[in-house]
Formats: sequence, structure tokens, C-alpha cells
Amino acid sequence: MKKSKPSYPYNQLEAEIAITGLHATGEYQVLRKINLDRDHRFSHKQCAGSRIALCLDTETTGLDQANDQVIELGIVAFAYDPDTAEIIGITQRYNGFEDPGLPLAREIVEITGITDEMLRGQRFDDAAVHELAAQASLVIAHNAAFDRPFVEKRFPCFAAVPWGCTVTQIDWQAERLPARSLEYLLFKFGWCINAHRALDDAEGVLGLLLEQLPQSGQPVFKVVLEASAAASSRIYAVGAPFDKKELLKQRGYRWSDGSGSTPKCWWISVAEEQEQAELAFLTAQVYPQGGATGIDVRRVGPLDRFSAREG
Repeated sequence: MKKSKPSYPYNQLEAEIAITGLHATGEYQVLRKINLDRDHRFSHKQCAGSRIALCLDTETTGLDQANDQVIELGIVAFAYDPDTAEIIGITQRYNGFEDPGLPLAREIVEITGITDEMLRGQRFDDAAVHELAAQASLVIAHNAAFDRPFVEKRFPCFAAVPWGCTVTQIDWQAERLPARSLEYLLFKFGWCINAHRALDDAEGVLGLLLEQLPQSGQPVFKVVLEASAAASSRIYAVGAPFDKKELLKQRGYRWSDGSGSTPKCWWISVAEEQEQAELAFLTAQVYPQGGATGIDVRRVGPLDRFSAREG
């Protein structure tokens, strides 16, 4: 039987021919705008035991999770096969604004394009958001440590769902991708989005999950799904010498300013089975003259990871 070719509108067929020609020269890279409604990477298969996950993004009035507020929320719900980590297809979308009750800072308007006029009198649809949270077995964000505290403060129901993160739960350095911004990662896979708008970024996260990692060949979603289910250890390098700052940064440590219950120091989150290796690194490379007794280790389960409760 002769295999039928996919049908394209005339102008789209011309575009595909032009793109193929440009790629063939080896001198061009063409970026495609994410369009999940026409994305061929979904499996669209029947799966009796399928589950729902959410890709989520927020725009906020600032970076202070204690005092700033979410002004835009974007969610893309999708079905997946929990046994194979195949992404079946999109089931629902949500996008909404909420008026914070005070004027936006100029830099927020410049970054997001959201204005006070767009927000005036707006409020999130609580029922719709609660419905999405209730059906989700996982929420994924690009930098979940930022989004989760903001979302849980506004919608406490999200505290009952595990979260995953496409920034920290993939070893992008090992995949030879040195930067971790969503725009950069999508660019390396040949995609682009209208960044810094909640629904566009949420769709960008799903577009990233549909890819395979360039070095290991693992599906991005499978890696995040497995990492989100595992326990992890948060290791605080308390009292680390100042001259070890660059060494710690290169290894992936981040700085904690000592707010809340966290000590003021460099810290990293690793899988529980990697804890001993990380402690050995600190003892040998960061505290060679002693002082490693100040290291603080806190174990984190899937439900608390990336939340304010993580510590």
C-alpha cells in the first residue's frame, strides 16, 4: 500500500521546502514557533491508565515570594502514560489575570508587557484552577522553586501535588547545554516562544518536555517524571571558605540569603543516592582544612520539593 504524505496548505508546503533547503546548506538554523495544536510529537494513543500533569508558569509583581503576588497564571494540562512516559496530548488550558490592587513596577511592565489596564478588576477563576489541581498527579515548571511558593500562597490546593522542575532536575551541563533559560533551551531544540507571558511559557515547558536530550538520548519528560518521584537531599555548605565560591558555583550550588529557616550559605539539591558523593566532594575540595562538621543535610520528599516547606 502506498504511504500517504501529510497534507499541508500550499503556503505551508512552500515554507517546509524553504526550511529544508536552508538546513541543507549547513549555514542556517530555522526556529519554529511552538504550536502545540499542530505538534506531531504527541502519541495520541489510547491508554487506560493515563494520568494528567500540568505545565505551569506565573508572572508576578516581583521576586519576593512573601510579599509579591501572581498577576498572570498559565496552565497546560496534558495526559501521559505513567509506564512509558509518553505524552499523549493536551487535555485543557487555563490562562488568567488577577489585579494585585496596586500599580505595577515599570520593570515588570517592560519585561512582561502586562499593564495596569489589563489587570484592572481581573480575578483568577478559582474553580477552574482548583479543578486542574485536583486532577493532576504532577505539576512542572521551569524553575519550580520560584513558581511553587507563589502559587501555593494563592492556591493552597497545589501543596497536595508533587512538583517537577525542568531547570534543576535535568543535568543540562552533561547534555552540553550550559545555559538553562527556557528561551535558550528551546532555541537549541529549534523552537521559539513569546517569552514572559504565562501561557506561552507554560506551552514552552511542554514543548521542551516533548524533546529528547541531545547527549543521553533520554526523553526530557521521562527524566523529570522519574526525578520528581524520588526523594532528594538538600545540602547546605555552612561556613564554606569564601575562596571556594567559584568552585561551588561551577558545581551547581546556589546562594541562600538566610531567609526563613535556611542558613546563610551555598546549597545544592541532589538525589538521595548522590548524597554521600556530594559530602565527600565538600570534605575533600571545600573543607580540606576541616570545618565540614558545619554541613547541614535536609531530606526532601516529592510533596515538599520546591515549596516553602522545603527549607
